[in-house]
Amino acid sequence: MEAEKTLEPEYTSRGIRLDIIVADDKNTHYNLEMQVKNNKNPDTDTYVLPKRSRYYQALLDIDLLQKGQPYDLLPPTFIIFICVFDFFEQDNYVYTFKKCCLENRELELSDEATTMILNTKGTHGAISKDIKSFYDYVNNHIVTTDFTKQIDDEISYLKLDTKVRREFMLMEARLLDERREGEAVGIAKGEAKEKLATAKRLFSMGLSVQDIATATSLPIEQVKALQAEQA
Repeated sequence: MEAEKTLEPEYTSRGIRLDIIVADDKNTHYNLEMQVKNNKNPDTDTYVLPKRSRYYQALLDIDLLQKGQPYDLLPPTFIIFICVFDFFEQDNYVYTFKKCCLENRELELSDEATTMILNTKGTHGAISKDIKSFYDYVNNHIVTTDFTKQIDDEISYLKLDTKVRREFMLMEARLLDERREGEAVGIAKGEAKEKLATAKRLFSMGLSVQDIATATSLPIEQVKALQAEQA
């Protein structure tokens, strides 16, 4: 197992720091990443998780295959994102992705690369008792099984170490900042929806684009686009 492993393939390429890398006795490699916020690129208005998983897979493969080695020596890999939000909003406990043929969904490309998104807020699907207890622990810090008791004991032990405690506190502060930022984004989205709803009501009352933009603080271009939709 390796924690906080940095991968930087080229000095001009974007490096990444993987939370946890684990290899089992069959040489299957697992990359586990904790996600507390559903990040979105404000410039493109797209969520970053799908492309992030693609990039992590690519860099992990580069790290696992040495120069001159044949491609078939690439070991099986699992990129696993543990999310405290439901990225796909389908209520599944787990979303598992492999490459399949669009013309025949039963035909799978056997590259042995799997991406899994674990949804701690899920309600549907078949998962083990330990995974469910782990979800409960992540969501509410509730110890319900021997498995989560081991996790809780390990965290308590690590907190006793001065250096690890300092790093743990920094991590908790970072996670708290991310949660607050996520909450702020949620509030902003709610306010934006309310402004749009107000603008629609003002259009029905016959107000001009300029007056509506002034009243709602919306950009005039957005108000014009809304006017076109209303037409």
